[in-house]
Amino acid sequence: MATRTARTAWNGGLQDGQGQVELSSSKVGTYDVSFPRRTADDAGGVTSPEELIAAAHTSCFAMQFSGLLGKAGATPVALEVTADVTVEPDPAGGLQITTIALTVRGEVEGIDEAGFQQAAEEAKKTCPVSKALAGVPTVTLDATLES
Repeated sequence: MATRTARTAWNGGLQDGQGQVELSSSKVGTYDVSFPRRTADDAGGVTSPEELIAAAHTSCFAMQFSGLLGKAGATPVALEVTADVTVEPDPAGGLQITTIALTVRGEVEGIDEAGFQQAAEEAKKTCPVSKALAGVPTVTLDATLES
């Protein structure tokens, strides 16, 4: 199986420093990171570990869900998945991811609402990124089958 690599170069201290995260395996880009922007309401054009986790989770979930729908005999036409990843102070010090809220809207042929919900819950449990994030206290799923 494949191994994927990312690299971050950081200069300076936590509050005054800055870095760049490079998606090394795909070579699709290098993105600025900053601790003050990580915890601000406005990211200001800078990404964060939590945003990258959200991206990883949505893409993994979409792939897993699509596969499970296919196994159930359904045909996914379009899936839109978002993830809101919340980071808060950790009582033990530092920060912690406290919540991930997954939302999926799907146009799928050949499945009813119950089957759609079952496949969505299964995808939430079984996508590799969900498994890696099993320590997050709260992971919610809002799944809607659209016609």
